[in-house]
Amino acid sequence: MFWISNPRFYPDGTPAVGLLFLRICAGSALALHGVGKIKEPFNWMGPDAGVPGILQALAALSEFGGGLALLLGFLTPLACLGIMSTMFVAALAHLTNDATPTYFVKPGDAPKTADSYESAALYFTIALAFFLTGPGVLSIDRFLFGRKKSL
Repeated sequence: MFWISNPRFYPDGTPAVGLLFLRICAGSALALHGVGKIKEPFNWMGPDAGVPGILQALAALSEFGGGLALLLGFLTPLACLGIMSTMFVAALAHLTNDATPTYFVKPGDAPKTADSYESAALYFTIALAFFLTGPGVLSIDRFLFGRKKSL
């Protein structure tokens, strides 16, 4: 697999473009995931949730605002910390719910996807990757704060 390390196959700008596309996809998906929650930030889980309204609002803000920040590459480490915190708690909640947890979405089980921790774990992993690598050179962070060690 010489092409993986071949600089002619991956010119210098390719990692930046790859990070940009991943940021756009993950950030917009997270923002859309949180847009319904941000409409009722203190009560989106329902009255029987047992979770204080302020924590529900922080989760809604982390998903919607963190998704927009990730999309733009703006204050990326802070956005990723909020996303990772929220998604870690969401994954734990899905794994420890009273019903038998669904570890992965199975074909034909679309109504049960709300019981799966799969999407929360994926969002957590993407946020962790951006926390560790940075948003890339095609980001607002790069424009505002200059070049850091980033791909």
